[in-house]
Amino acid sequence: MKNTDVLNFALKAISDRHGEDTEVYDMQGVSILADYYVSTSAGSNRQLHAIANTIIDEAHKNDYTDYRIEGTRDSNWLLLDLGDVIVNIFTREARDFYNLEKLWANGKKMEIKED
Repeated sequence: MKNTDVLNFALKAISDRHGEDTEVYDMQGVSILADYYVSTSAGSNRQLHAIANTIIDEAHKNDYTDYRIEGTRDSNWLLLDLGDVIVNIFTREARDFYNLEKLWANGKKMEIKED
């Protein structure tokens, strides 16, 4: 599966569960860890976990099983490592606190097409 296919099913899942302020950074040629970094915000812990679960459901629908999840049931931040795509899902407060987007300043911020 191409990295753009993984990115697309992750973005679909985020949209389906109403992730907010979603940003994607193209890090190809910049980072050796992943090609795309995604950040999105959730209004609550419950929504945060719903977004993560929907991404995993989309992965399974696409026969994609190469993923890992970092964070716990009580976390305000979950990281989904989908190989060449890293998805960070935060509560609004955690996203403001960690401000990870500053780490990806050398990448290209991508425009997300809304369906």
